[in-house]
This record gives sequence, C-alpha cells and structure tokens, in this order.
Amino acid sequence: MRSEPLVVVKDLKKYFVSGGLLFSRVWVRAVDGVSFEIYKGETLGLVGESGCGKTTTGRLILRLLKPTAGSVLFNGKDVFKLKGKELKKFRREANMVFQDPYTSLDPRMTVFEIIMEPLRIHKIEVPDPEGFVVKLLYEVGLNETHLYRYPHEFSGGQRQRIAIARILALRPKFIVLDEPTSALDVSVQAQILNMLKELQKKYDLTYLFISHNLGVVRYMSNRIAVMYLGKIVEIGPAREIFMNPQHPYTQALLSSIPVPDPEIARSRKKLRITGEPPSPVNPPSGCRFHPRCPYATERCKKEEPPLIEVSHNHYVACWLHV
Repeated sequence: MRSEPLVVVKDLKKYFVSGGLLFSRVWVRAVDGVSFEIYKGETLGLVGESGCGKTTTGRLILRLLKPTAGSVLFNGKDVFKLKGKELKKFRREANMVFQDPYTSLDPRMTVFEIIMEPLRIHKIEVPDPEGFVVKLLYEVGLNETHLYRYPHEFSGGQRQRIAIARILALRPKFIVLDEPTSALDVSVQAQILNMLKELQKKYDLTYLFISHNLGVVRYMSNRIAVMYLGKIVEIGPAREIFMNPQHPYTQALLSSIPVPDPEIARSRKKLRITGEPPSPVNPPSGCRFHPRCPYATERCKKEEPPLIEVSHNHYVACWLHV
C-alpha cells in the first residue's frame, strides 16, 4: 500500500525575463504547468535533456526560487506561504545536494565548521560537537582525520560526501539530489549512489533525483518523471517506464542508451529524433514535442495533450493514447 505524499506539486510555473530594454524583454518558460507527487520514503527520478527545467523544478520545490504560478505542498502545507518558524522548520526538513560539490562548500571553512554551520544557523545544540561531526563523517565514508581539513584538500567524491554529511546534520525528511554524481568518476559514482540508498533506508529519507543519466536514474528511482521543455510528458513506475515507454520522447531517450553487446544493439528497435529542442521563449503550440516527433498529427500541432493514465500509475501526455 502506497504511503501518503510528502510533496505535492500542483501546476507549477516559472517564467524568467530575458532581454535588456523594456520593449525587448521576453518570457522564458522554464517550468510551465508541472504537477506530480512524491511519496514518503520513495525516490522520484526526474529526467530530460539539458534545459528542460529539471533543476528549476527542484529549486522551486525548495523555495530557492519564487514561482510564477502554482503551489508546492510539503506535509500538507503550502511552501510558498510559510513564514517565520514554519519556514525555518521547512528549511531543516527539506534540503538539496548540488551538482558541483566544490562551489557548494565554503573554501575558507574546515569540514568541522562546514557540518556544524547548519546547526549554528538553526540554533541546535549538541553535547559533543566534535563527536557528532565524526559520527556523520563515518556515515558518509570519511573519518576523524578529515575533520580539520579544507575543501581543496579533497577529491570531488569526498567533497560530495561532505556536502551530504552537512545535510544529514539536520536530520531532513526530503532531499533534492541535483545531478549529484555527474561531476564524478564512474567508480566514485557507484559508491555515492550506494551510500545514498543506504542512508535513505536508514533515515527513511525521500528523494527527488534529478539527472540526465538514465542508467543512474533507473538504479536509484522507484518512479520516473520524464520532462520535456518545461512539461512532464510521462510519469510512472521505473520498471514500467523502461520496459514499456509510451511517449515517443521517452522511447527516443531510452534508444540513446549505449548497449555494450553489438549483437543486441543491432537488433534493438530504435526511435531516433532529429533537431534541437525548441526555445522555451517561444514553445510550439499543441504538444511541445510535435516538431521532432515521427508520429505527429494535425491534432498534435494544435492541441496540448493532457496526462492520462495508460496503465496502473503510469501516465503519459500523448494523443496517440487517447
């Protein structure tokens, strides 16, 4: 039986203003009407091409950006209406692991100071600060010898471990993982991913896992949402998305995954798409994927398809399934 949703995103929109002079300004529709739910204890993977709005969605959920429209409910409360103590509590319970661990760590602070900083900000006292930090370091695969070193003395994977330890210090409920392993070596990626899964199980964490790496998303996620040009085009259980993709864009993404066996690669049915994604400044009418879709019809060019359920908990926005 599915648990209660921890995060509920409703018709979320974020438009940025681009351009200089007043009359030359245009709206960039980075996120344009996104809705989904994230359930307690699960990992929802968010995938799509660069520039589709994945990271902006994650930042909006954490209220790091102000939305143009829509709402985000966290534990039943509207994130954008929180103030004072309630907002500070939300900041403790929901956090983000950024893509580049070096830029997210203060180079002038030691590891001890970095991990203790959120506790100081939230005025949380611990009886043995050094012992508390050492315990967190062991949780993420480091030890007490790293306590008083600076970020530049660590590798990329170690820096990401420090960033994760800093977040764990506040015992959060929800973490947005924004391409947490994309800047790391493949062998280190596997270690970080395994560690994240272990921490999730141990602390009952809920993740939004943002990535363009489909293999990583499949390994980490319970469900997957596929995003294209500011819209969710397909969402469903991870196994269902990979074994039975319904949207042509999802099919094309999966076709692009390299297969090590050349015999299997030759026999595999592939859907190729051409061209670049349209500009979010002036998105196409109807289905936003129709200029690149081999199955596009006149209806696709004129009407925007709604997300409809094609099988149990599997939704797709495509007129081919209506």
